[in-house]
Amino acid sequence: MKRSLLLVFVCACIVLAGAVLLSGCNQAPALNVNEVGADPAAYTGTITLVGVTKGFSRNDPAVFGIIDLKEMQCTSPTCSMPVLPVKFAGKIPALGDEVRVTGNFVQVQGGYLFSANDVKVVRNHQVGG
Repeated sequence: MKRSLLLVFVCACIVLAGAVLLSGCNQAPALNVNEVGADPAAYTGTITLVGVTKGFSRNDPAVFGIIDLKEMQCTSPTCSMPVLPVKFAGKIPALGDEVRVTGNFVQVQGGYLFSANDVKVVRNHQVGG
């Protein structure tokens, strides 16, 4: 009796530990730059975006711009490549870094800015400036 009770307890602990580990692995689904760029005001609260670093602000060293992953594949000179400005107080990613940025949109003079509280570099793509 004690042995079977101990076996049930051990199995329950293993299942519980697995559930705790797996729950920490779930990432929020990331939106693409093109999904939010048309109407940033529609996205309230904390969201996660994925994009590629395309440029940097000359006026504010904490601001960089990201483009949609799909825009990187465009080789035509007529590509629009909308750039989404991101402000981050930490280390700024390098040109061509694919990033996951988490934060929220804030209204600024002239439009919207994505205020990031977390930036994770996924990988680097060799892109031109």
